[in-house]
Amino acid sequence: MESKETKNQRGKLTQRDITKMAVRSIFNQSAFNYERMQADGWTMAMLPALKKIYQEDKAGLAKAMTANLQFINTNNYAAPFLMGLEASLEENNEKRSTIDGLRITLFGPLAGIGDAITWFTILPIVAGITASFAKSGSILGPLIFFIVYVFMFLARIPIAHIGYNTGSRAITKIRENSAIVSRAAGILGCTVIGGLIATYVQISVKTKIHVASGHSISIQTQFFDRIFPNILPLGYTFLLYWLLKKKNTSPILLIVMTFVLAIFLSWLGVL
Repeated sequence: MESKETKNQRGKLTQRDITKMAVRSIFNQSAFNYERMQADGWTMAMLPALKKIYQEDKAGLAKAMTANLQFINTNNYAAPFLMGLEASLEENNEKRSTIDGLRITLFGPLAGIGDAITWFTILPIVAGITASFAKSGSILGPLIFFIVYVFMFLARIPIAHIGYNTGSRAITKIRENSAIVSRAAGILGCTVIGGLIATYVQISVKTKIHVASGHSISIQTQFFDRIFPNILPLGYTFLLYWLLKKKNTSPILLIVMTFVLAIFLSWLGVL
């Protein structure tokens, strides 16, 4: 069990460190891949702060890096908030399960909030207004849009500081209720993943059964949808989960298998 003295030996982050982390968050998707999404770019942005926190503790740094290299996919403008929050928890030597639980739980909701604010609200509205200026030949169109885009980029810095300061203030509460926080994080994480399954996984059977001249039954609309809507996406998701967790199948192999099945069954006209 670590002593209070050991905890105090951790490096302390400065305002400059948090600013540097926020700027490096622009590389969040620099190594985007289907297995872990933004994990590589995320870890690269976090790395200088983690190195300063762990200093000579190479084993602790390795564990932190391994944890950050797990699957993550969130809004790039909201990512600095979560990075700042995680950095404050790492700095205060919180439990690994608590840190990882909060990161995994929050990246989904933050992605939804960030996308709604940036891609679906600010940028479309600004683009619509500035496009009218540009159409009339005014230089204000591209200029205003550029200024807004630069402002959104620079907003990463205060957003990261807000996340860091929020985490620092919440340390005591998180420590006192670590078990509750971890359980709540797990429940919320499962809920978010469940919502993503219903939204992104789509399987529709095109095959029809001919029962008489000029009459046919659609397997999808008249069979699956009436008995259990979306049962095929749910079933395929559980199949992949079983192969991943129980059979230790490589995620890359599952991705390739999904592509091959989708192309082959689409070619046959089944899906």
